[in-house]
This record gives sequence, C-alpha cells and structure tokens, in this order.
Amino acid sequence: MNYQWLDTSKKDILIIDDMVDNLRVLSSILTRAGYNVRKALNWQMALTACQTVLPDLILLDIMMPEVDGYEVCQRFKAWELTADIPVIFISALDDVFDKVKAFKTGGVDYITKPFELEEVLVRVQNQIKLRTAQLEIITLNSELEQRVKQRTYELEKALIKLQTEVTVRESLQNKLMEVALHDSLTGLPNRVLFIQYIEKALNCANQKSNYHFAVMFLDCDRFKVINDSLGHLVGDELLIAIATRIQLCLTSFDILARLGGDEFGIILENLTDINMAIQVAESILQKLSTTFKLSRYEVFMNVSIGINWGSKDYEKPEHLLRDTDTAMYHAKALGRARYHVFNPRMYQDAIHVLEMDNDLRKAIERQEFLIYYQPIISLSTGKISGFEALLRWKHPNRGLIYPTEFITVAEETGLIKPINTWVLQLACQQLCIWQNHPATPENLTISVNLSARLFYQPNFIAQIDHILHETQVNPSNLELEITESVIMENTEEIKLILQELKKRKIKLIMDDFGTGYSSLSYLHNFPFDGLKIDKSFVKLMQENKANMGLVPAMISIAESMGMTAIAEGVETQEQLIQLKKLNCDFAQGYLFSQPIEQKLIIDFLELLPQW
Repeated sequence: MNYQWLDTSKKDILIIDDMVDNLRVLSSILTRAGYNVRKALNWQMALTACQTVLPDLILLDIMMPEVDGYEVCQRFKAWELTADIPVIFISALDDVFDKVKAFKTGGVDYITKPFELEEVLVRVQNQIKLRTAQLEIITLNSELEQRVKQRTYELEKALIKLQTEVTVRESLQNKLMEVALHDSLTGLPNRVLFIQYIEKALNCANQKSNYHFAVMFLDCDRFKVINDSLGHLVGDELLIAIATRIQLCLTSFDILARLGGDEFGIILENLTDINMAIQVAESILQKLSTTFKLSRYEVFMNVSIGINWGSKDYEKPEHLLRDTDTAMYHAKALGRARYHVFNPRMYQDAIHVLEMDNDLRKAIERQEFLIYYQPIISLSTGKISGFEALLRWKHPNRGLIYPTEFITVAEETGLIKPINTWVLQLACQQLCIWQNHPATPENLTISVNLSARLFYQPNFIAQIDHILHETQVNPSNLELEITESVIMENTEEIKLILQELKKRKIKLIMDDFGTGYSSLSYLHNFPFDGLKIDKSFVKLMQENKANMGLVPAMISIAESMGMTAIAEGVETQEQLIQLKKLNCDFAQGYLFSQPIEQKLIIDFLELLPQW
C-alpha cells in the first residue's frame, strides 16, 4: 500500500470492519473531523496497514468472518509495536458479557451500533487525547530524568565547594530544623509544627475576642488500596497531587500540614462562623472528586473531613486535634467522601464505644451470645433447605441486642474473630444434632456469615479444618457467606483461601450482592456457589412493578455463572410469587419465619411447613 499521501500532522485512525457502508460512514465523519482515516475489511488488511504506518487509534468491529474482532484485538495487543494503541470496539452486540469480553481482550471503549455520530467523535477525541497525553508524559519523564542527573551533578560540585565555607554550616543547621518540622515528601508542615500552630491560634483566641479559627482533619478514603496495589511510589505521587489540590482551596493565611501517612490537617483563620469552614470543606471535596492523572495511572481519591471550631475552652492543642480526628471518623463512618462537624456528644460516643468494648470482652468470657436460626426455603419445592445462623447478645442489663449495635465495635477491636469462630463452631455442632433427628430434611444446610477479619488470620484454614474435624459436620452442608469487602483487598491471597475452602467442598455465598462493588469480574474470578440478593432490592420489586428493579438481572447473572440465587427479606406473598416466576432458587424472610431460637427448631421442622 502507498501511504505517501497521509498528512503526518494529523492523527491517524484505522477502521476495521467487513461492512463497506460502515467504513464509508465512519471514514467520512472522522475525515471531516480532521483525522487521517484508513480502512481495512479484515485482519490481513489491518495487519498490512499497521506494518506500513502505525495508527494512533483503532476502531474495530466484532462480527467479522474468519478472524473476529476479539481475536484481532488480542493479536494487536500481543504485538509489541501495536500493544499500546487504544482499541475502541464498535458492534451491534449489546450484551454485557460481550462488552466484558471486549474489555478483557484489551479494548478501551465500546460503542454500540447503531451509533450516534456525536458519540463516536467524542469517544475518539477522548482516546486520542489520552494517547497523546501518555506519549507526552513519557517524553517529559525522560527529559526530566536527564535534567535531574545534570542538576545532581552540579549540586554535588557546589556542595564540595561550599563545604569549605563556614556559612554552609549555618545554612545546613537551618535546613535541619526545616526538615524536623516539615514533611519530606510534600514539603508541608508536619504534625509537630501543626500542633505548634494550633497552640499559637489558641493563644491568639484567648487574647483577642474577635479572633476565630477552625481546625480540619482530613483522611484519604481507601488510600491503602492504592498503595498496596499500585505501589508506594504511586502512593507518594498521589499524596503530592492531593496536597496540591487542597492548597488551591485555601487562602494564603490558612495552614495545610501533612500529619502522617494519608492524613492532612488544616487551620482556617479569620473566620466569622463555622459555615465558612464548611464551605472550604465542600470546596475540597469537590476539587478532589475528579480523577487524578498520575504519571502512569489514573485514580480516584477523596477524603473524609472532620471540622472543629477553635474554642478557647481547649487548654491543650492536642485535645482540639483529638476531637477533630473524632469528627473525621464520624464522617468516614457515615459513608466517606464527606465532612462532619464535631460536637461534644461525639466524645460521649467515644466513651460509649469504650464501654461497649469492655462489655464485649466480658460477654465472651461469660458466654452471653446466642444463635438464632432463620429458615432458607427452596422455591422449587417450597420446603426448608437450610438455616442461616444469626448472632444475638443477651446483655445482662440491656436485654437482647442485635448485631447492628455491636458488630462495628467488635470489628474495630478485633473481638469479632473469637465471636465469629464461636458462631461457626456452634452452628456446625447444631447442624450435626439436627441431622440425627428424623424430622430433619435430607441435606439440610447451615449458613454462617464470616467477617473479613477472619481471612487475615494466618491459621484461618487450620481453624476451619479443626471445626470440621471436631463437629464431624459434612462440609458440603456448610455455607459460608462472605461480603464483597472481603475480596476487595489482597485479592490473590483471598482467592487462594477461597480455593482451599472449595477443596473441602464448603459452599461459598456472596452476601448482600448489589450493595457494594458488585463487579462481574469478582464473580468470575472467585469460586462462589451462590449470591444473596439484598433485601433492599427485593423490597423494590413491589415499588417498581414495571421492571422489578435489578432482581431479574441478578438472578440471570447467577444462573449464567452456574450459581444459585438466594433472595433475602421476603415479606409478602406477592414478592414470593414474583421470585418464583423469575426462577429464583432460594428465599428467606419474615414471610416464612422470623429467626428462631435453637430449642424451637425441631418443633418447627416437625410441622413440615410448605410454601
């Protein structure tokens, strides 16, 4: 082919489609938009085009004879020269699995036919800009490296010369003091200097009745995930970028400090009321909400912010910062990426958490916990197929307490580990007892919720083996319910643990499906046997009768992946009828039964309930 006519000042786009009409339409659009456009009807033509001139972007159809679009994309990604060229799929296939497959083969975007011309142009422009920016970053990094080397050499020569002068020693002493009071990564004041600034502000508030200030405590949300997955260098780069954006929201009178790790502190001066501090917090959250384009990655990151008014009632700056930190944790607990203003009641809440911690420790020693069991119904037979073990706390003073009141504290303190292990042990023992009773259905299962904390114990699998051996429960009748948060961190390590559980024929259920990240890749990569549809989606079926919300899609996903679907929170006959029509496998909820005490289970089974 002869490409001497190509204008090298324009970006080059290669369109691969076996339909001549599609080639003509796309070529016309993109040519008018100022791009060089080349066309190929099949893989061989596309390969020849790339061997002649490498394009800046490839638009690729999926349904083509001989070699389809997926295979074409894989071949280009396997070839070193074309591996980094962005590929946008354009196809009439609109199924989610086709799109997932397209992205897995290396596609960066997916446009569904029939396409809108404006959409094609915008998506092409975005990918061209991203590609251009990536190439520019590579070039700039190379130039910067050379400049750094040259500058380093010059500084080394200068230092050798300056070491002979007395003034250098004084300069170095000043620099050492600067380092002691500033963060080496961002150059911001550190915690020590920040405390000094707060103390200065408190003194000023005591001396001047018209002087008011506020303190903010900022903690990055899920920063550890970025640090652990992409590396500390990327984490450091992100921290610098975050500090830069925060600084844009502040005045020259305000003070920004890095307190350590992914924590920042701010002192806002010359305020008239707390609303001014709130406006700054909202500005920071807005500024941080857009993507961070780092040297190698694009990431999203936001912060939880605690705000505290600089009251002169504080005698020590550390106490003011402590309460600001408490407000920040309230913001994080309320959903992250938000702010929360401190009030004195939070201090009482902290005392309550401490008391709850003490009571939990006593509860473990005194064996104050109980297990209730809620039946799980097979919708194909209408009979009981199993029970879910639900924890309750019989507090000596407060009576029966539900997990929602104490699980968070148990998680934070690590007490969830012995509590959760006890629940698993007792539930397995109880199942064995029931299985020896004639009223018990064959292959009755027991479901137990597992905390993410258990998975990070080095002897977790050994504990499971010990419980199986001691209780002699059939592992195939044991179902372990795991939330999506468990597999979000250290995915490879968790995957190995789940595979070990599967080797023991234990069933794995993804709990509360749809309330978290609900990534299809997680379902695909991890060996789950079933997924539980959260009760909030079941409730929406009646509110949205036209399409019944997301429940049909969730059941279809489970079916397509060879998993069972269990609907939680079924409370009405209408919900049950709808779920049966959707071929949902199992259900549980108050329609069938509330959680039952252990001593009443056999009586319940002898009634032979049928739904």
